[in-house]
Amino acid sequence: MATKDLRFFDSDAPDLLPDGLPRRGMSVVAALSEWLVHVNRRVDGAWTQRYEHGVPVGDLEAVEADGTTGTLVHFKPDESLGALSLTEDGVCAYLARVWPQLDVLVEARRG
Repeated sequence: MATKDLRFFDSDAPDLLPDGLPRRGMSVVAALSEWLVHVNRRVDGAWTQRYEHGVPVGDLEAVEADGTTGTLVHFKPDESLGALSLTEDGVCAYLARVWPQLDVLVEARRG
């Protein structure tokens, strides 16, 4: 989530994720979503930003610190791109295998 946006930066040697794939930040997910909202919480502050079709629709906004750290992302995949072939169980199993220290909650909301 904290890597440079692919639309504006080239990288000859991107950071690799634990599965060996290149790290691409959130720009790809944001670009493939109708909307995406992320909240970043750090020791020294917290902020949020909303994107629509990959483009920020406002500035970073401060969020009240709550003593936690981490990143929370909500997004709605762009339905014009077709149905996703991944199941909730498949996504969770993959993430648990690749990043066992990561807590993942998937909420599928339709309608």
